[in-house]
Amino acid sequence: MATCLCYSSISPSTTVFSRTHFPLPTSKDLLTESSQFMHYNYQFSAKPFNYNKKLTKVNATMTEAPGLKENGSGVDESRLQRRKLRILVAGGGIGGLVFALAAKKKGFEVMVFEKDLSAVRGEGQYRGPIQIQSNALAALEAIDLEVAEEVMKAGCVTGDRINGLVDGISGTWYIKFDTFTPAATRGIPVTRVISRMKLQQILAHSVGQDIILNDSNVVSFEDVGDKVTVVLENGQRYEGDLLVGADGIWSKVRKNLFGQKEPTYSGYTCYTGIADFVPADIETVGYRVFLGHKQYFVSSDVGAGKMQWYAFHNEPPGGVDSPCGKKERLLKIFDGWCDNVIDLILATDEDAVLRRDIYDRTPTFTWGRGRVTLLGDSVHAMQPNMGQGGCMAIEDGYQLAWELDKAWKQSIESGNPIDVISSLKSYEKARRLRVAIIHGMARMAAIMASTYKAYLGVGLGPFSEFLMNFRIPHPGRVGGRFFIDIAMPLMLSWVLGGNSSNLEERPPRCRLSDKANDQLQLWFKDDDALERALNAEWLLLPLGNETVVSQPIHLSRDEDKPFIIGSVSHTDFQGMSMAISSPEVSEMHARISYKDGFFYLTDLRSKHGTYLTDTEGRRYRVPPNFPTRIHPSYIIEFGSDKKAAFRVKVTKSPPKFPVKEEDEILQAA
Repeated sequence: MATCLCYSSISPSTTVFSRTHFPLPTSKDLLTESSQFMHYNYQFSAKPFNYNKKLTKVNATMTEAPGLKENGSGVDESRLQRRKLRILVAGGGIGGLVFALAAKKKGFEVMVFEKDLSAVRGEGQYRGPIQIQSNALAALEAIDLEVAEEVMKAGCVTGDRINGLVDGISGTWYIKFDTFTPAATRGIPVTRVISRMKLQQILAHSVGQDIILNDSNVVSFEDVGDKVTVVLENGQRYEGDLLVGADGIWSKVRKNLFGQKEPTYSGYTCYTGIADFVPADIETVGYRVFLGHKQYFVSSDVGAGKMQWYAFHNEPPGGVDSPCGKKERLLKIFDGWCDNVIDLILATDEDAVLRRDIYDRTPTFTWGRGRVTLLGDSVHAMQPNMGQGGCMAIEDGYQLAWELDKAWKQSIESGNPIDVISSLKSYEKARRLRVAIIHGMARMAAIMASTYKAYLGVGLGPFSEFLMNFRIPHPGRVGGRFFIDIAMPLMLSWVLGGNSSNLEERPPRCRLSDKANDQLQLWFKDDDALERALNAEWLLLPLGNETVVSQPIHLSRDEDKPFIIGSVSHTDFQGMSMAISSPEVSEMHARISYKDGFFYLTDLRSKHGTYLTDTEGRRYRVPPNFPTRIHPSYIIEFGSDKKAAFRVKVTKSPPKFPVKEEDEILQAA
């Protein structure tokens, strides 16, 4: 096993913006004139590009299929046996393009049929990013190192920071995930997110203009034993040696293979959006899953000052929101949740919020039949909870190309015709177990979210509020945490690195761009160290419209300048002073000071006391003359007057270093 741990002692803020951006791609027309192609002793004339359908998202490589004759071409069969396989691929999504690239690199003749290369399924229509985890990046490296480098350069690194589960209401950590160590110890890339459109651009360009046939929707096929013919929606027919169905969860290839079978509804509808928002802990946290009862929320850094989020809610499928009503509904669903969730929803434009119901497909033992097989979502569409749907499709693409190349080499050595059917069965056998396990993990994650209860009383109807007032931790939460603490490192090690030994063309390597902060392991163990690492402004925000102070109050990190709160200003005081006109506020009521990276609140023996409400909802009186630490989202009340109540808010500080212009561009259309 290769050991290659990379850490950096530099400030985390100097690494995150320097590499987490999506540069603006330059659009270039690849060809506008007819050209000649030579493929395996055949010569074809490509038709000019079809610009009837304008592609604004991806500069698609569109041309009539070279190397693929329509039926009745009369090609000499003896010459067919001297070439590698002619492979037809239905679907030009991520899985189809990755497989096409892998097969092309192996020397196979490939044609991809895509009904609309300008569109991307799901949230991709809003140019939403997709997570490419370490296992998929390693497979990409094994397929084409240059393409993998381009993908990683365009992506935003999230695996070098803290990731994990938190309680949705309190915002406190439940479990932290170490996605860095499993990658670094195996010499494979660290997890990134990348714009779906940018990823598709890179793959389409690498596959080549002579391979992708756009505006071509495969509706059926004919397998006659020694060849396969696909039938397009426009009636055209193309012939090849095998067909790979990579046409997504609603796959027509799958339907023709096994008949009509509806996908399985997960029980959740999902809202998703991208916000121009930078959390206070951007340098230390990559993504978080906020847990709640029958609802959960996911947020992830996608670079360039933007955050992507997903909001899941347990309800029947087919729901429709009122016009401009998505954000309003989300704020009701997540009412009372922590600032991390509410701030993201508020920061997102209404028209940037997309809703879709979540479906998956249970993996089957049989992926194909004869000279036809399936790949990616067409056979094992997953719920997004593991972030492995696209990653499994990439692994599929590598494995299928490898099995076909292995069979080809064996046929050359033996002098016998290549056994296509056996090679497809070998591919399916190699992938079935790993895919089924990860698919099951994705379902289990949804089940965990639907059954998560922070306290006794959650979900008990009329008795819920009464029991929750006691703040008794739910036994399932305690037991679940114990189990996850043990199982999660093993699971992540297997998911992220368990396939790396199968990538024969890829030697282990370590990238300086994948380095992590030298405090990373401390942050996993110590929440205080994680809070101390915040590069952010601490504020007191007036709570409600009736507060006597209308503007946010900035707290100073100068240990020699504490902040005094009273009914009158103390101009002779060394630090800062604020006067609150309220009968509940004493002349010198309380002090907020900063020491060793934390803020402390001290009640100065005020008449009516000072109160704190923590993130768990517990309200208590601060003991006099005793410094009490305050945390983000705490509520401070000076006396019992709601007009003197404030919320502790932490917001992102201005960068400590210049931000390059190109770093500010994300997925520009």
